[in-house]
Amino acid sequence: MTQQPSDGIFDELMETIIQRKSAAPQTSYTASLFSGGVQKICSKISEEAAELVEAAKHEPRQQQVHESADLIYHVWVLLAQQNIPLSEIRKELASRFGISGLEEKASRTPPPYESDKP
Repeated sequence: MTQQPSDGIFDELMETIIQRKSAAPQTSYTASLFSGGVQKICSKISEEAAELVEAAKHEPRQQQVHESADLIYHVWVLLAQQNIPLSEIRKELASRFGISGLEEKASRTPPPYESDKP
């Protein structure tokens, strides 16, 4: 029987990502993302999201799992760049339980960058 990773794998991954903030970009892919700043990280998130969408349309399950993991990893690099701990994400997700997704979305006020659109 294959051993499944523990739920703690998410916390371990985030700890590793945070540790890489102080690594030399030449020695760590994660550190190279941090050295490129938000722009580089966001670009990678867009790329990985597109790859996941394409995998969902055309690729087998394992490729979809692989692309999902890539996207999650890059989102977490952005969280670490912005100093947003996983605990805040957990809290936000927990606050949404028991509320219809449609109701929750309707209750949001649009961020300034969305309300500036014509």
